[in-house]
Amino acid sequence: MAEIPETKETELTEAPAGSAENAAEPETASAVSAEPAEQTADAGQSPDDPAKKFLGDMLDLVESVLTSVFVVMLFFTFLFCIARVEGESMLPTLTEGDRLMVSRFTKDYENGDILIVNNEAGYLLDDAGNIVKGPGLQGASGSKNIVKRLIAQAGQEVNINMEEGAVYVDGVKLDEPYTSSPTKMGSLAFHYPLVIPEGYVFVLGDNRIVSTDSRYAQVGLVPVQDIVGKVVLRISPFSKFGRVG
Repeated sequence: MAEIPETKETELTEAPAGSAENAAEPETASAVSAEPAEQTADAGQSPDDPAKKFLGDMLDLVESVLTSVFVVMLFFTFLFCIARVEGESMLPTLTEGDRLMVSRFTKDYENGDILIVNNEAGYLLDDAGNIVKGPGLQGASGSKNIVKRLIAQAGQEVNINMEEGAVYVDGVKLDEPYTSSPTKMGSLAFHYPLVIPEGYVFVLGDNRIVSTDSRYAQVGLVPVQDIVGKVVLRISPFSKFGRVG
């Protein structure tokens, strides 16, 4: 804390007669001595150099652009990504060419969520109940991402009733208004009922007749770590913009 200088009241006493002129001199000197300070201040406020001003504005613009690019990269690298639908396996919910916003940070999935899955391999069960790794669906560049609906998670029991063309989870028949066709067993990759092992999920496409999903060896059980993210929004075409489910 700054110290407040002591005020000496004796300095406020009336000056002796005849000393008024001498007492005014400090004021005159003070006024004169202020001029150089004022001139110095004026000298520091010289007109801006147009070239320097332009350069400063450009640097500010570049900084703003780089910051924006960094934020967008962060957003789409760690939080969200965009996926484009190919094929008809999710009809009628999704159609070919739809563009979807996918949440990468959502890890608490619920049955019925639409997921993007990295199908690098298909995982099956041998006779002893051990996980066996096989080849996945191969895209033009090798492994591919697929879009499917989450049906069951670890510890849940899945059963497919051929006569009804219906799916049961933990003994309860699923209400699936989003499907476009009855559910059949597929290529018999599993024996049903099937209990989903820890760390895996069971997925199906909405167009059950054409969808290659967990019923088939090329997909099988999906490791949780191979889930790219959850579809949260359809962003294109704009006429169908909104949440999907």
